[in-house]
Amino acid sequence: MEFITNLNLLVLFAIIGGVGFLFLLISLVVGDVFEAVGFDLDGGANGGVDFGLLDSRVIAVFLTAFGGFGVIGTQMAFGAVGSSMIGLLGGVVFAAVVSLFGRFLVAQQASSSVTDSDLVGRTAQVTVAIRSGAVGQITAKVGDERVERIARAKDGVEIAAGSIVKVESVIGDSVIVVPEGSSPSFLSEAGQ
Repeated sequence: MEFITNLNLLVLFAIIGGVGFLFLLISLVVGDVFEAVGFDLDGGANGGVDFGLLDSRVIAVFLTAFGGFGVIGTQMAFGAVGSSMIGLLGGVVFAAVVSLFGRFLVAQQASSSVTDSDLVGRTAQVTVAIRSGAVGQITAKVGDERVERIARAKDGVEIAAGSIVKVESVIGDSVIVVPEGSSPSFLSEAGQ
């Protein structure tokens, strides 16, 4: 305890900021440190958003800003209480900005809502030719979403790239297709 009381206030804030910055660097590599070690501070209270106020990156930014603004307050001769208040205010502001920005980024992540059963019966365009007995690739449009899948011809026939096909079934990670008659290009209908 005597060691801490002998520390200069400036050094104390610098150490707090340095520890926060080190924690931030670790979070940069690992992601949410608390999640990586299986410790959930939010307890699911953040409505399923994967970036809460108690995220390790937000806490690391708070500590770094608290230490940095505390150093600034100390240099401006505000004393221990004044420097701590400046550090607290700076830490809260920066942590809030990081938390809001993190929530915004997480909310922007798209998730595919297209299931295998959504593809069955759809028309698609062959983007990589399906050779006899081999696989190719198709692109289908389901709603506003474009889906690319590995495709096999139902009867083992060869289907040229650009052909329009109908998805008959889904087996594993590939779809089974049958050729449709000649029709307008799927890609030009999709705006590509």
